[in-house]
Amino acid sequence: MFSFFKKKKESFIKEIAVDMHSHLLPGIDDGAKSKEDSLALIKKMQDLSYHKLIVTPHIMQDSYPNTKEIIYKTLETLKLFLEENSIDIKIEAAAEHYLDEAFLENLETDRVLPLAKEYLLFETSYIARPLNLEDLIYEISVKGYKPIFAHPERYRYIKDLESEYKALKDLGVYFQVNLNSLNGYYGKEAQKKALFLLENGLIDFLGSDTHHQRHLENLEKIAFDKDIWNKINARNKILNKTLLEG
Repeated sequence: MFSFFKKKKESFIKEIAVDMHSHLLPGIDDGAKSKEDSLALIKKMQDLSYHKLIVTPHIMQDSYPNTKEIIYKTLETLKLFLEENSIDIKIEAAAEHYLDEAFLENLETDRVLPLAKEYLLFETSYIARPLNLEDLIYEISVKGYKPIFAHPERYRYIKDLESEYKALKDLGVYFQVNLNSLNGYYGKEAQKKALFLLENGLIDFLGSDTHHQRHLENLEKIAFDKDIWNKINARNKILNKTLLEG
């Protein structure tokens, strides 16, 4: 029988389930500025079908010298605010660790915040490759963590995509690509690299890297594009769902 009702389009975000890279904690880095900002962003992420959020504020010595204590205290304050506003979503905290002079000391003294007690999310300068990058990745592994390179498509110093990405993979590095890179939000160079990673099956995790509403407005354009999801799913083993119970 002919139906006048069109089937509602579904976001493929439900297949990802967990966002494991965002800046939703209020007032401690360059993400949400207030609890009200955080609330609005989290409501939108729920609408996009995320089931769980692992927030990852920066730990960056010069700009955002966050600690476990600061991050966990802010998380608890936010969770209480969400409860007061009847928002029911699982939310945990880890961190996005900048490979600066303080990183190794934080790692050695257990002042890092891993995801699911297993993975350590890290980033570097977008322009300059750390001279000791391989050494730091080795130290992460020695401490028993699996290193995740945050948005590897956004680093301008990566030029030879095939050899440089392969070298990192050979070191045991997992790659987390920003969904917004796939449609050019961060520019053509980042999009080209993100699509290279997609086509070559090198993506392990997908993140929103949400800082503000503009990120989610762009993410909404991607979230209903089944063709992109089919290409991702056909070539990559996305591990986000493994963090649901982590």
